Amino acid sequence: MNMFMRLPEVESKTGLSRSTIYLRIKEGQFPAPVNLGSRAVGWMSSEVEDWLEQRIIAAGKLRQTERCPQLKILGLFY
Repeated sequence: MNMFMRLPEVESKTGLSRSTIYLRIKEGQFPAPVNLGSRAVGWMSSEVEDWLEQRIIAAGKLRQTERCPQLKILGLFY
């Protein structure tokens, strides 16, 4: 199920700071948030999880067709 993640959860899952997240969004290197209200945004959990998986693949730690069971246990993948 696709859920929204607020900024503190995105920071916790990715290990990135608020400023780095928004810098990478500006550079097109991180998923953009969705407006949830006039003063609230959230990220689709599937987009953040896909981004994390792509970082792991890019680091050569995981083949694209393989998901790491340890990351699933940690809640990084659905």
